[in-house]
Amino acid sequence: MELIFSKYQGTGNDFIMLDNMNGQFNGLSISQIQFLCDRKRGIGADGLIKLSKEKGVDFLVEYYNSDGSQSFCGNGARCSVAFAKSLGIIDAKAKFNAIDGVHEATIENGIVRLEMLPVDSIQKVNSDYWLHTGSPHYVRIIGENDSIDILDFGKSIRYSDTYKKDGVNVNIIKEINSDTIHVQTYERGVEDETLSCGTGVTACALVWMDLNAGTDKVNIKTKGGELTVEAVKSGEGFSSIWLSGPAKHVFDGRVDG
Repeated sequence: MELIFSKYQGTGNDFIMLDNMNGQFNGLSISQIQFLCDRKRGIGADGLIKLSKEKGVDFLVEYYNSDGSQSFCGNGARCSVAFAKSLGIIDAKAKFNAIDGVHEATIENGIVRLEMLPVDSIQKVNSDYWLHTGSPHYVRIIGENDSIDILDFGKSIRYSDTYKKDGVNVNIIKEINSDTIHVQTYERGVEDETLSCGTGVTACALVWMDLNAGTDKVNIKTKGGELTVEAVKSGEGFSSIWLSGPAKHVFDGRVDG
């Protein structure tokens, strides 16, 4: 099968984008997705996204990690909005469905502002935290002079008895100042550190807001770039959660899938 694709990246999180509005990629197999995401033998990406038709919304986002597993991806969703705009599906606003539910977004000057679904609670796990921001995330905060190897730490949590069955993404927060944090993420499904993770920075920002009462906006620095999360405290969790940052077209191409 010959695939015409676009490559997008959101703060270093990179994705293969497929226009599936006519259903031509409905039969794409897990092995094909794994091949296309392979950085040695295929195109190379953290994940693959199909934009498909769905009633009641502008489009459906079908996201696959590089191992073929499905989840919600914040940066992937933001790139999907930019891709949809390039295809003429939307203009400045979008409403789309994803594996975790319906989202809204806006795009202006290459910046995509994505509404995340509400988070009911943040669970304490010893001195760390767990929460679900479309995907499950484990969060540890370390001191500004401390250092943890994200690969070793990520694998130790992700493959622990508690999480190895369903998997979990693992994050490290380091404070830069009161409203800015640095985040590293080990992503399940990629099984490696990624340069950025949208649901991960959202999870970390919410933990930071929860610990710093009155904070409703956090700037996040990752290896791939900068993102912003805004939210409103709601009971034990948060609502009106918005993830903002750049989503960039990299190139278009054709490949035998």
